[in-house]
Amino acid sequence: MDRRSFLLGSAAIAVLAGLVLSRRLNISAPALAEDFEVTKTDAQWRAILSPAAFAVLRQEDTEPPGSSPLLNEHRTGNFHCAGCDLAVYASATKFDSHTGWPSFWEALPNAVGTKVDSSLLMTRTEVHCRRCGGHLGHVFDDGPPPTGKRHCINGVALTFRPVAA
Repeated sequence: MDRRSFLLGSAAIAVLAGLVLSRRLNISAPALAEDFEVTKTDAQWRAILSPAAFAVLRQEDTEPPGSSPLLNEHRTGNFHCAGCDLAVYASATKFDSHTGWPSFWEALPNAVGTKVDSSLLMTRTEVHCRRCGGHLGHVFDDGPPPTGKRHCINGVALTFRPVAA
């Protein structure tokens, strides 16, 4: 093994160890530097969210791919933030991205905010609920027309409300 391979492998192991350790120690992600309409303490959020929803919405975790029942939700309606119930995505913008997470090509107007996410040794655009700041997922530039965007969203961060027929 050459020196470069050793150093790259060691760096990768160190990063993975840090991720595992931070998850085991339940270290919260830094708070967003914004004021939101809906604010609660961690204890209040824990009281109303499942452990998985708390980890995603409040600690910027990611659910396992393929684990969300919302992947197979095809009825007409809206997807709401699981933290504050704000409608954030319309079913008309949902598409199958084959990534294992519910994906949308556009959010509802004035529903989400974004910030730069430089975790995991890459730069991505994080998407959060504009009302409570809950982490929803990430947006990428590899989606379908008309926007070319793919909002890759954690299903546990959403609830679905069908439109009455």
